[in-house]
Amino acid sequence: MKKKKVLFICTGNSARSQIAEGLINYFYSDKFEAFSAGTNPSRINPYAIKVMEEIGIDISKQMSKNISEFNNVEFDIVITVCDNAKKVCPFFPKAKEMIHAPFDDPVAFKGADDHIIEFFRSVRNQIKKWITENLIKS
Repeated sequence: MKKKKVLFICTGNSARSQIAEGLINYFYSDKFEAFSAGTNPSRINPYAIKVMEEIGIDISKQMSKNISEFNNVEFDIVITVCDNAKKVCPFFPKAKEMIHAPFDDPVAFKGADDHIIEFFRSVRNQIKKWITENLIKS
């Protein structure tokens, strides 16, 4: 069976899309090959790395990438995980399916360190649940 190629896009490619890429490539690498990119890439957020380490997934070697790096790649599914990315995301003519699945931006969350990490965990768990319910069951 051929693996489906999936691209997750958010603005900074620092948290949500990186988490989604890590989850897919760790738990579902037999069915999917995941990538992530940003409309305005920055660097992977340390909290994203930390909450993924908590569940045994190392995303520290992943890099923030610009969506332009994937312009000529054929994807089965392109998923925007934030509203801003959906607004500015270019059309991927080689994508078989485009999906919008917005999640709260954990990078924008302000508060004490323990509250920030808890919010990142919550977003990680929401993304994992969405992947299981929407990609895996399809």
